[in-house]
Amino acid sequence: MTHPKRSMRGRLKAATAIGAVALLGLTACGGSGGEETAAEFTGEYTGPAVELSYWNGFTGGDGPFMEQMVEEFNAEHENIKVVSNTMQWADFYQRLPAAVTAGEGPDVGVMHLDQLSSMAARNVIVPVDDLTETLELTGDDFTQEVWDAGVYQDERFGVPLDVHSLAMYYNTEHFEKAGITEAPTDAASFEDALKKLQAAGYDTPFWMPTLWPSHLMNLSLQWQNGNEPYDGEASKANFATPEGVEAITWQRDIVEDGYSPSNVAIDSQYVAFKNGETSITWDGIWQFNDLEASGMSYAAAPVPAIFDEEAVWASSHNFFLPRQAQPDPDKQDAAKVFIAWMSENSAEWAGSGMIPARESVRAEGALDGMPQEAIAEDIDSMRFLPAVPGIGAVQTETLEVGVSKAVLGEESPEDAMTEAAENASTLMEENKASFGE
Repeated sequence: MTHPKRSMRGRLKAATAIGAVALLGLTACGGSGGEETAAEFTGEYTGPAVELSYWNGFTGGDGPFMEQMVEEFNAEHENIKVVSNTMQWADFYQRLPAAVTAGEGPDVGVMHLDQLSSMAARNVIVPVDDLTETLELTGDDFTQEVWDAGVYQDERFGVPLDVHSLAMYYNTEHFEKAGITEAPTDAASFEDALKKLQAAGYDTPFWMPTLWPSHLMNLSLQWQNGNEPYDGEASKANFATPEGVEAITWQRDIVEDGYSPSNVAIDSQYVAFKNGETSITWDGIWQFNDLEASGMSYAAAPVPAIFDEEAVWASSHNFFLPRQAQPDPDKQDAAKVFIAWMSENSAEWAGSGMIPARESVRAEGALDGMPQEAIAEDIDSMRFLPAVPGIGAVQTETLEVGVSKAVLGEESPEDAMTEAAENASTLMEENKASFGE
């Protein structure tokens, strides 16, 4: 899998705690580790042969596609050899701060968008504005949402490789039997589809998970309902607004209306869909290759606009440069050449199920005939978490908990979201102080 999701969940709190200690050490070091002495980047590397350590977390079906791209880069650059160090995302986010502190960090890496601000705030990674300026990369070649999300305190810390969002998957055989000819696009057509599926003998056609990716569904619904879940500037969570409560109530109603079992464990909704036990599921586009390999009859479409706005949760893998205790200008320039090449050749990355972040790459046909092509058509509706340090841990400890309680019926939607919002706001305030903002 390309998203940290299930592999990270059990160890995220421990990783966050350990990482925070290492991060505090980085802050105490101060400065940028001599990065300011590096020569101006020209866009090319003509120096002596160098070997670059490249850290990533592509341990799933996306891994072979990344390795192929690295091999092609190495074949085209005689004076640069990139060596991949691939690990689980949970290990990645735990090890990176400590490694940088010890002067043993990688030369280049890739991480999820929601981690950039935390790593930037603690000086684990350095700005890449000179790289994007030299390559003349701007928001014009990306959606403004994903481009802006890589900026922290007016400096850019990431170069987007891709975007990946939730999608709606549906069993085409079930739809045909139920007489449904088009994918639902809004609340009315979605409910109509569920009723028809039940009438066709599919008793629970849409399983509502209690955990992953239920909170990502909730974020999508909040944005669709005009609610901004997080106010980064005010360090406040807005889950408990009327719009936020309405969003989680819709999720609970799926269970109460009988469209879903009452206690859907993590992953079981996806397994049930792949096994033909349920008709529709919302999950990440990183599932495409797995579904293709399964041989089941399915199709995919954008997540329906249950409320007034078209919006869906999304994330992005971003290339970054770690802070170096003793910067090597040759390695720095070579690492930037690597990032530039990977961005320019990201059409190959579409094979992993991702959507290349650059519009110019997509325009050249990178997604033609690919299963995510229909999802990419709605790329302008994809929404990202704000660049707030520690936002990932806040989500895990508050929103995920509140959504789970509400979907399970352990608390009313209003009580669950009120509690989650209060806890999230407290954590955001604490993070603001901890990260020195």
